[in-house]
Amino acid sequence: MERLSAFDASLLYSESSSVPLHVSSIAELDTTTIPGGYSFERMRDHLESRLQALPELRSKLANTSFNLDHPVWVEDPHLDLSYHLRRTALPTPGGRVELSEVCGRIASAPLDRSKPLWEMWVIEGLNGTDPRHGGPVALMIKVHHAAVDGVSAAGLISKLCDLDPDAPPPEPVAGPGGGSALEIAADGLVRAITRPLQLVRAVPETVSTVLGTISRARRGTAMAAPFTAPPTVFNAEITSDRVLAFAQLELDDVKRVKNHFGVKVNDVVMALCSGALRRYLSNRGELPDKPLLAVVPASVHDKSDRPGRNQLSGFFCNLKTTIEDPVQRLLAIAESSSRAKAHSAAIAPTLLVDITQALPPAMFGVAIELMSHTPLKHTPIHNAVISNICGPEAELYAMGARITAMYPFGPIFHGSGLNITVLSLSGKLNVGIISCGKLVRDLWDLADCFEAELKELLAAL
Repeated sequence: MERLSAFDASLLYSESSSVPLHVSSIAELDTTTIPGGYSFERMRDHLESRLQALPELRSKLANTSFNLDHPVWVEDPHLDLSYHLRRTALPTPGGRVELSEVCGRIASAPLDRSKPLWEMWVIEGLNGTDPRHGGPVALMIKVHHAAVDGVSAAGLISKLCDLDPDAPPPEPVAGPGGGSALEIAADGLVRAITRPLQLVRAVPETVSTVLGTISRARRGTAMAAPFTAPPTVFNAEITSDRVLAFAQLELDDVKRVKNHFGVKVNDVVMALCSGALRRYLSNRGELPDKPLLAVVPASVHDKSDRPGRNQLSGFFCNLKTTIEDPVQRLLAIAESSSRAKAHSAAIAPTLLVDITQALPPAMFGVAIELMSHTPLKHTPIHNAVISNICGPEAELYAMGARITAMYPFGPIFHGSGLNITVLSLSGKLNVGIISCGKLVRDLWDLADCFEAELKELLAAL
């Protein structure tokens, strides 16, 4: 069995009916590359042949009332692929709006915790075409955040995909194995006894981080501070209703902007998000006088030896939305991001993991209950979550079909009802946007702003 880290488990504890905590993606697939042509049964057989290389998809949660620590992952010996892989079709005309509405309903439903925490949906009828005659299909993948973070989700997708349409299945990978109720409880007791030792690791790191942040704030080199974000339409209590939109840009255009102005790809991505949000809110007559604030998650998989599937750090970034000129905004964001990254790099990369690991499971419930009755639920800590994930340059094939687009979507929370996740893949920049239908219904207006913002930056070259 594999014990969940405290951070992984916290994503289970904080989930609710209005805040389902899974990550998802929508891939658009060219079925003309599938050897032998498209059929749902052929895609199912292809996925089944790869399950032995995907322990994340074969694992389910296990626990016992005598367990004093967090739940564990165990292998599901009776995994029912027909439950996890599903099939649906779009209503006519089968365009992007219909696709986003169907996927929004899928994203709104929580995953069944008695089974491995994932679903895949093959969605037919794109653009009113028949995939049996060469029409495209969409594939929506939904996995609980406790099982994957952004980087490990990208790794999961890389195992599902191939560089050739008829590539053989990858080698099997061992799963977490089984665990009896006695084994889960005994191991949990040992971990509960040794939990105070985690404080030895977490306290010095926390003190060092606080002192370092104070020093940087005095020198003017600190990242943007939380709770300085202005309120927007996205910063309110949410329901389970999810609305999605997406956009695709040419990665070469982004790199032209990067090279011309001497910044990084991530700076251009942040500037595109900033400009799109500025344009969207201005068109609604709701642009705040203060700059918007984003939290940017960052992976520390390559810097951490801690257990757990989520290895995350991050920083706060000033989006400079009060600057009208797109070039000046880009350069200001690049400077702000540089300070924020330097500040984040000075913080122990495993601080978040170590702090949560030192807390007993009962404390998570108390903390979540406390937060639900405080102004944190209605006071903006930040305005949006923005993630940028670097994918492979090569063309990928899923179940034999060439991937022409892949739009990622992260979770949203009370007070933080907007998530923008960007994935570069096969020469394209894919932008996935998710929010709550209670807050907005015009998310496509925001998605369309990305192309307009990139055109403005290209015109300034």
